[in-house]
Amino acid sequence: QLQLVESGGGLVQPGGSLRLSCTASGFPLHDYTVGWFRQVPGKERVPISCISRSGATTNYITSVKDRFTVSRDNAENTVYLQMNSLKPEDTGVYYCAADRNPTIPIITTVPDRGWYHDWGQGTQVTVSS
Repeated sequence: QLQLVESGGGLVQPGGSLRLSCTASGFPLHDYTVGWFRQVPGKERVPISCISRSGATTNYITSVKDRFTVSRDNAENTVYLQMNSLKPEDTGVYYCAADRNPTIPIITTVPDRGWYHDWGQGTQVTVSS
């Protein structure tokens, strides 16, 4: 089974930046579409961004577009989420997820959690002054 580990979270002031990493083991990550999700206490885990297996296609929810950038280094088995101009509402636990399904609709939408089989344990991001 694919194992995913997120890292890079922390406390940052509004306007600051963080880069999250999602590192895979067990299988080559280039076979997987990867998504990033955010969850706050008491609320659903929501999709933030996604990236195709090659990295050629990415998608974002409106609230993070132009501030967040997803990328991947398949040689390093790692996907990144660069988060700039952070806002307090970006606070939450960030999860990466992956799936081998080649038909995940990442061009037309940012797919919800039901599309993904493998999940990391999450990393906390807190944006506060």
